[in-house]
Amino acid sequence: MTAADLDRADPLAPFRERFLLPEGVIYLDGNSLGALPRDTPGRIEQVMRHEWGDGLIGSWNDAGWVQAPQRIGDKIARLIGADPGEVVACDSTSINVFKALTAALALNPARRVMLTEAGNFPTDLYMMQGIAALCPGAQVRTVAADAIARALTPDVAVLLLTQVHYKTGAMRDMVRITAQAQAAGALVIWDLSHSAGAFPVDLNGCNADLAVGCGYKFLNGGPGAPGFLFCAARHQDRVMPALSGWFGHAAPFAFRDDYAAATGITRFLVGTPPILGLAALEVGVDMWLEADLSLARTKSLQLGARFQQAMEPLCQRHGFSLASPVAAARRGSQISYAHPQGYPIMRALAAHGVIGDFRDPDVLRFGLTPLTLRFGDIDAAVAILDDIMTNRRWDTPDHHARRAVT
Repeated sequence: MTAADLDRADPLAPFRERFLLPEGVIYLDGNSLGALPRDTPGRIEQVMRHEWGDGLIGSWNDAGWVQAPQRIGDKIARLIGADPGEVVACDSTSINVFKALTAALALNPARRVMLTEAGNFPTDLYMMQGIAALCPGAQVRTVAADAIARALTPDVAVLLLTQVHYKTGAMRDMVRITAQAQAAGALVIWDLSHSAGAFPVDLNGCNADLAVGCGYKFLNGGPGAPGFLFCAARHQDRVMPALSGWFGHAAPFAFRDDYAAATGITRFLVGTPPILGLAALEVGVDMWLEADLSLARTKSLQLGARFQQAMEPLCQRHGFSLASPVAAARRGSQISYAHPQGYPIMRALAAHGVIGDFRDPDVLRFGLTPLTLRFGDIDAAVAILDDIMTNRRWDTPDHHARRAVT
């Protein structure tokens, strides 16, 4: 089928009009920063002018600010296969990784090893290293991706993995890996930063222990949007949070000197909720609750297959190589290619209206966001890339110059 035929038949096509997208830009970086929903600016203005401006401090009660982390968490739970009361929207992904790891160590005190794969997203590794430096006896162990099962030795307390690898887009089998780790006596934390809002996730279906994720990629919560933390109900009241902040207290406005953890998922809160960020995140989450995640997954697989097919001649002519799994079903909602000149090529693409991103040392990442992308965008983006390579439009001093954010 032609791209025009596919776009006309696309049941998700109406969602595109609900985003503010620049004219003439093909946005293939929604896996790094989601596009802006049209309703978000109005919602933020409402919070600022009326809830904050008119309601002032009374809006903590009157506008439901104080319940926002749990309310939005329950909405995210519906996207990731969790139950009400198992997810809270709060903090950054990095902080939530810290909270999840320390919770897992506390739940498995006879074991002290935190296991992950080499090349995992850096913040996950850095948080492990910080905890090891802070907590006597705690250790970090990194192994090759294909050695995870063999590394589940009796000293492993927790396994932390991303369901979809940030660089390659490779997707892991959550059911199989969770069962393997738990059979070996370890708890499992899943990083869903490249999963939530991209396709159906079933945390309780695979008996997950803990999970984290961010709100600014597929959930369209905006730059630096709050993340989320999942803790299975069976674990919640057994965990004493390492970050025992006042919003995780059983009675925060009693202002007592001694910490007493709240019941349930609320004990994973730390400081005052960031209301503006949560308001923006809720708009994106609400939109995803209107969409059919199964249809989104079907479309992202089709987009990826079309991109891969269109890139085959460029791989032969221009030296690109697929850095993602060959089978579309083994990828998340992205596809990645490697090229020795990956950075200037990506800069040249952006200069010609195609926005993806680059990851060292040589990977060009292309996000396949099903609510905003059209099949025609895929064809046009690859055609622009072919022209850039054929005419060496990437080979300029400006495109080679490294910027702070790649």
